[in-house]
Amino acid sequence: MSEPFSITPADIEAAARRIEGHVLRTPLVPAPRLSDLTGATVLVKHENMQATASFKERGAVNKLLTLDDDERERGVIAMSAGNHAQAVAYHARRFGIPATIVMPETTPLVKVENTRSHGARVVLHGETLYESAQKARELAQAEELVFVHPYDDPAVMAGQGTIAREMLDDDPELEVLIVPLGGGGLMAGNAVAAKALKPSIELIGVEAALYPSFFNAINADDLPVGGPTLAEGIAVKTVGVQTLPIVSSLVSDIVLVGEDLIERAVYAYASLQHSLAEGAGAAGLAAMLKEPGRYAGRKVGLLLCGGNIDTRLLAAIMVRELEREDRIVAFRLTTADRPGLLGKVASLLGEQGANILEVSHGRLFLDVPAKGVTLDVTVETRGSAHSATIEAALRESGFAPHRVLPRGLAGRDLAEPGR
Repeated sequence: MSEPFSITPADIEAAARRIEGHVLRTPLVPAPRLSDLTGATVLVKHENMQATASFKERGAVNKLLTLDDDERERGVIAMSAGNHAQAVAYHARRFGIPATIVMPETTPLVKVENTRSHGARVVLHGETLYESAQKARELAQAEELVFVHPYDDPAVMAGQGTIAREMLDDDPELEVLIVPLGGGGLMAGNAVAAKALKPSIELIGVEAALYPSFFNAINADDLPVGGPTLAEGIAVKTVGVQTLPIVSSLVSDIVLVGEDLIERAVYAYASLQHSLAEGAGAAGLAAMLKEPGRYAGRKVGLLLCGGNIDTRLLAAIMVRELEREDRIVAFRLTTADRPGLLGKVASLLGEQGANILEVSHGRLFLDVPAKGVTLDVTVETRGSAHSATIEAALRESGFAPHRVLPRGLAGRDLAEPGR
């Protein structure tokens, strides 16, 4: 291992002793259905089971417990739009330490209120985390508060590194660890811990394709950074100064995953592992879905590092995945307008075992004959083969079906190449 790094294996051992009893020693759970999906032997570290549903508690607790009496009395300040904010606020209240959290003005109200509910003073400032960080540093200097950085802090990094220590203690035969990458605190701590315990282990970092910050820094590339992502927990534009040397030295590869893969991974965790994963928490599985052959036959450890996902967003993802799997399909039918048409279509679909979700009945489209009508029918099916059977039955009955985007949205024919 190249030195010097800002943390050592001894720092992680000390952190493990320090945080014991303050955070949950989460289980490393075999995931047979995810294994079937990817072709690897998958084990999942369930950090979504922490009190605030994220691994951030480990670093926050370790940092808070390293403060001296004077620092504890003055209080701490952090900038965050989510998990770090809640972790610092929750444990600062437990330890009797005043906490101030600076959050962007665009932070969802539920996250603001959750942070306030843990007893923290919340300051809303700026449109971005960068602007919030500037405000947090100004307040830290003006009020003599201790700044708790979300990732670029040795105590925070060492606390996060206790995860890999637990994983290899539970299963020393792990061959690969796949770790989400934002600012790098999670990966840096776990890379140092894992390589100290098992030098042969392979470490894979995963970034959202919209935020390839480490990929750019390590590969001297200039891919664009920014945009709305489901994995907001790793949507970091600037990598850590202290985390970068560790990641560049110990991590074998950085994989970029698109939004479609992150959605699939969130869905797979919910439907196959029966676990809530936020976008960033599912990034490791998304990397496996991108390149399953890379991990086939190997024993892989995944970090489900957070489960704070909005329930409405989760519902939307679940429906979108049903659409991708052809379990929700929409057909546009064009035919002559005649009495009983809706009943005939409904009867035919019922005979085929399709569950009707939505019907849109239109007579005023200019591309339809004056005596004609279009029906956009969205149905629930058992999958692609069943959808094809339903489509064939509609065609044989003279309804000239065309596949369209679900929920009545007209669009490209989904049977086109390049779908």
